[in-house]
Amino acid sequence: MSGPLLTLALDASTYIGTVGVLRDGAVISESAAAMRGADEERLMPAVIATLAEAGCTAADVQRVICGAGPGSFTSLRIAGAIAKGIAFGNDVPLFGVSSLALIVAGYRPSLKAGRYLALLDAMRAERYASLFDVSTDGVIRELESLGRIADADIAATCERLGAQPIGPREAIEAAPHARGVASLLESVIAAGPVSLDHWEPAYGRLAEAQVKWEAAHGRALSVDDA
Repeated sequence: MSGPLLTLALDASTYIGTVGVLRDGAVISESAAAMRGADEERLMPAVIATLAEAGCTAADVQRVICGAGPGSFTSLRIAGAIAKGIAFGNDVPLFGVSSLALIVAGYRPSLKAGRYLALLDAMRAERYASLFDVSTDGVIRELESLGRIADADIAATCERLGAQPIGPREAIEAAPHARGVASLLESVIAAGPVSLDHWEPAYGRLAEAQVKWEAAHGRALSVDDA
């Protein structure tokens, strides 16, 4: 590819979807859109508008990076479908990135050096949690994924790990944002693209409808049942 590389980044692990457009490694436009309580799907219009603000269209995208969760089942599926569609239509690679990492990387102002426990609501009085280190030169590295932890255990977990909590409703208030891809770009690309045929976000929990279906039928839901 010649000239500056245009990257579309998006994340919808919460009820707010975010979009970022990068030229090489720099964010040149960004936006957010409500994913819940709307009478129409708003993320794709936000993608189109954010690309237009950057002076381009979906056809110009040369690389797509999508938040891979964990988080909201429905919102993640919408973002994943948009990311796959643009990557497939343009015949360009699709990369996944942890939505928990996008909490740390997308925070404004940038975080001081130290350890941070990124947290997202997992419902049922639990949070998805991952431990990150931010170096003095701003490099962000995931140290450990903790899966789901009880809300009641957050303070003790942070004390044990020597970390500050960051996330929606945490002491450091932050949500995943697609602009964080700029700070994670090197590691995301190094991990390699995902398969357009098989990749799905890591939802963390099954949708309630799927849980009820599987309980009623006594087996796991398959593609053939959809």
